[in-house]
Order: sequence, then C-alpha cells, then structure tokens
Amino acid sequence: MKNKSIILILLLLFHHCTQVQKTDVSTPNISKNEKSSVQNFTAKVTRIIDGDTLEVLYGELPVVIRLQHIDCPEKRRKQPFGKKSKQTLSNLCFGQNVTIKFSGEKDRNGRYICLIFNEKGLNVNQEMIRRGMAWHYKKYSSEIEYDQLEKEARKNKIGLWADPNPIPPWEWRK
Repeated sequence: MKNKSIILILLLLFHHCTQVQKTDVSTPNISKNEKSSVQNFTAKVTRIIDGDTLEVLYGELPVVIRLQHIDCPEKRRKQPFGKKSKQTLSNLCFGQNVTIKFSGEKDRNGRYICLIFNEKGLNVNQEMIRRGMAWHYKKYSSEIEYDQLEKEARKNKIGLWADPNPIPPWEWRK
C-alpha cells in the first residue's frame, strides 16, 4: 500500500512538472511596443510582497515583479516605513488588472523589473516616490523624473522624509 502511494505521488509530480514545462515561460507572452524595446502585458495583482515587489497572475502563471527605478524601506527587517510602504503599494494596485511595462531585465533574484500602471493609468512606481514611500534607486536608474519626485517629497517632508534621518534600504540591508 505504501509503495502504491509513493508511485501515485511520483506520477502526480511528474504530470504536474510536465504541465508546468508546457505553460511556464521565462517571459510572459507579451506584445512588443513598436517604438522601443519595452514590452507590455496586463495582469492581475494578487499579492503585495513589500513596497517595491508584487506578484501578478498572468494567465495561470504567478509572476513576481520588482518595481523599476525605486527602492522602498525593508518590511522584513523592520525598517521604519516598511509596513506603510507595503500598504501604500497595496492601496495603489492590489486586486487590479495593471499594465506592466517590461524592458526584458530581471534582478539577481529572478524578479522582472517593470513599470506598473494601475487601472486609473497612474504610474505606480512614480507615485510611491511622490508619496514619500520610496527612494529613487540611483544605482540602477538615472531617470530625472524620479530624482525630481524624490527631491519634492524630501522638501515637503512627505512620508519617510518626515524622519529627520531616514536610512536608505541599501544601507539598512548591510
């Protein structure tokens, strides 16, 4: 009886793996924007992992996305504003069918690096900075708009900029 159970489990795992291989793709099947190398697709946001990472369901495939140009306070390491940053991202897009602009890059953790636009057409990446919930991640981005949004949020002491000495997440992680 025990051997039959093991064989059944192995058969189910084998069947599941072959089905995943048929449907799993390294990049979602997305339409190419003719004017640039940016590729777009639409998917439903099913999970907010932290302030700069979310999961979408593309067809039946869960895809983890890292928001491009920004870095948010760490939720796991209890950095100030980490939970608030996650909640802000959730308020902006959780449960929505979002438009995702994917340039073909992945980070070292295999997450797709993308711009996210919510159902209202709002650039979620920029809005996180505008609301003082993220830094412009200058190590990986030279986009002037993001730098200007951060300067404005700092000047107005919005969100994490109300803290007199906010520590950037890349330093907090050390």
